[in-house]
Amino acid sequence: MTSAFLSSIAVLVLTIISLYKWVIIISALLSWVRPDPNNPIMQVLYKLTEPVYALIRRLIPTVFGNIDLSPVILLFILIFLQTFLGRLFATFL
Repeated sequence: MTSAFLSSIAVLVLTIISLYKWVIIISALLSWVRPDPNNPIMQVLYKLTEPVYALIRRLIPTVFGNIDLSPVILLFILIFLQTFLGRLFATFL
């Protein structure tokens, strides 16, 4: 019973991380074409990504020239978390 519950939690956490990685990738790609900021999809993407980008920018200087590397840094962090948590959950289940 507890094994099934922990397995479900592990799958849920890893799926959320995977979905958030796609949100970051889509947001970064759309930032190159400068879509309408009043578009509801862009507003949702901005609200999902900008607080984390701001935290990363505060901790690490991420702007080099005109390129902001905070999405790349965040992707690396999420890949690390996904790998770490996946292996951690695998050892407990």
